[in-house]
Amino acid sequence: MSKDDPSYDPFEIEFLPQFRKGRGPREPFVNEYGVVIGDHEYDSPESPLSQWTEDTDPAIMAGDQWVHPFKDVGFHTAENREYFERGIAPASGIFMHPQENAGYRSGELAGHAAADEEESSADDADDNPEDR
Repeated sequence: MSKDDPSYDPFEIEFLPQFRKGRGPREPFVNEYGVVIGDHEYDSPESPLSQWTEDTDPAIMAGDQWVHPFKDVGFHTAENREYFERGIAPASGIFMHPQENAGYRSGELAGHAAADEEESSADDADDNPEDR
């Protein structure tokens, strides 16, 4: 798709062919919470963002149901554009913290809890001064 194509959407990036196949719908859709995703409005009365309080758990908005497969604003970061438009994989370790496991339990939503727990246990054992 080129920028001269009438179906071009300025919120989309130019995905390489291997990243276009099987992505999901190009048109906006309504997620399981009744929020329209991909309409560029970002203002829905059903959205947790419109009803946010100090008691709102941010995890309510975690997951693929909040991300449009073609029109998510996150695709416009330099790293994502390099990957999806040019095929350049991101550098490893960019989200690492020198003392903390920044990814602790992050895989639970994707069903990787056991691997995270094993890694966390191994990390904890390395940090025990009695083990040195």
